[in-house]
Amino acid sequence: MTALLVLTNLPDRPAAEALAKSLIEARLAACVNILAPCRSVYRWQGAVETADEVPLLVKTTEARYAALEAAIRAQHPYELPEVIAVPIAHGLPDYLAWVAAETRALD
Repeated sequence: MTALLVLTNLPDRPAAEALAKSLIEARLAACVNILAPCRSVYRWQGAVETADEVPLLVKTTEARYAALEAAIRAQHPYELPEVIAVPIAHGLPDYLAWVAAETRALD
């Protein structure tokens, strides 16, 4: 089992909380941290843009990533949401086992 840390940003706290709750309820994530708002600077369609965003840190497994990505894309208000998955190389074994248990698909 490979655990992943998935990063995405939402435009505001209500959208972040709604997505986080949905991912937990669907067992696509074991835990979602909703961070403090930040200022993002990026190039979009040829112009430099800035936006206040709310970052999410999503803990899941590689086995659930495709479904997690699909859920984020379906619920995200952005045309092109940031979805970046980073493998967790090391972690407390009991915590990683909990992530796996909480994201196991129920039949």
